[in-house]
Amino acid sequence: MIDVLVVGAGIGGLTTALSLHAAGIGVRVVDAVDELRPVGVGINLLPHAVQVLTELGLGAELAATAVPTAETVHFDRHGNHIWGEPLGLARGHPWPQYSLHRGALQLILLAAVRDRLGDNAVQTGTAFVRYAEPEGSGALRVTLRDVRRGREFAVPVRALIGADGLYSAVRARLHPGEGPPLWNGIRMWRGVTEWDPVLGGRTMAFAGSNATAKLVVYPISREAETRGRALLNWVAEVRFPRHHHGAPGPVDWNRSGRLSDVLPHFSGWRIGDLDVPALLAATGATSRILEYPMVDRDPLPWWGRGPVTLLGDAAHPMYPVGSSGGSEAVLDARVLAQCVALAGVDRVNGLRAYEAQRWGPANAVALANRSMPVDAVLRAVAERAPEGFVRVEDVLTGEELAGLGEGYRRMRGCW
Repeated sequence: MIDVLVVGAGIGGLTTALSLHAAGIGVRVVDAVDELRPVGVGINLLPHAVQVLTELGLGAELAATAVPTAETVHFDRHGNHIWGEPLGLARGHPWPQYSLHRGALQLILLAAVRDRLGDNAVQTGTAFVRYAEPEGSGALRVTLRDVRRGREFAVPVRALIGADGLYSAVRARLHPGEGPPLWNGIRMWRGVTEWDPVLGGRTMAFAGSNATAKLVVYPISREAETRGRALLNWVAEVRFPRHHHGAPGPVDWNRSGRLSDVLPHFSGWRIGDLDVPALLAATGATSRILEYPMVDRDPLPWWGRGPVTLLGDAAHPMYPVGSSGGSEAVLDARVLAQCVALAGVDRVNGLRAYEAQRWGPANAVALANRSMPVDAVLRAVAERAPEGFVRVEDVLTGEELAGLGEGYRRMRGCW
């Protein structure tokens, strides 16, 4: 009998395993991929997520790997300064905000799970198929599939957690007929390349407006920083005409993109000491560029029933514009473990208590990211001063400038 079975060995699933184990609850993780590899690009961990992971004993690993982001700064497409504010420790939080490679974070979590729970705690090449609800107080019967051999087998579990991402198979069982993810018309290209330190070395920089084209760039490697270099993660967002909105194409985090598709949208861009076209071109020459449509899903009226629930992107997928997706999954994991532990042997009550605490706040963050309150102000700058400006006060009112900070607080859950 498996006490808690977690489907998905991503950030949310692995943090859930560590959190449940720390609470003295048995847990096993399954994932359909045959091998967990450090894929993806950069990710940000907000201070509340860093606190959770530090309290799980991962503070030293994070500090050795990640860059403690010091500030966020917004520019127009000509490089003129619009607004900025300190982040993490520089803002007075007791915990830093970290920027690091998503794959590095996943490997830190995976190593900790295997070290603490055993090598067999994470079973790869194993896909979730379906579950049969228990009769009375019996065990949940979960059918899994050995991906390599194509054989199905069943295991009894006391609770099932779907942490299997945007295309969650567990979510599809709970909420059939939901349809594909929803696209907002923005296509993103992402890349990582080593570069000279720019914009102060620990800045998360935004430039432009998602009404047409927008760039996000920040460093993600402490090791590169110690060598006097910067491993820069960049995200280029381009909005396409409305008639394209119904067909985003493949929604795959690891889909390769082409430099020739993204580079023309950023011709001539220079942000401070950063030559944007040169950065994009260098990435295309040395590593893969990834392409992804900006998608989410409508909030669910409920996450789970009986001894089954959802977590992270499986529960509340959101646009990657507020640095909140991974951090919300980490927070889910902590609350779920606390609620399950407090409920004693009653796993169903524990899961309902978790949902009662997290459903409202997580969905509020997802909807705030969908509304993009910060980008509404950046669009106003682009419309009012298309050729640039000298003083931002001549373009935006004091209330609009203050709205940038308030918008981020909504998109980050008040952090």
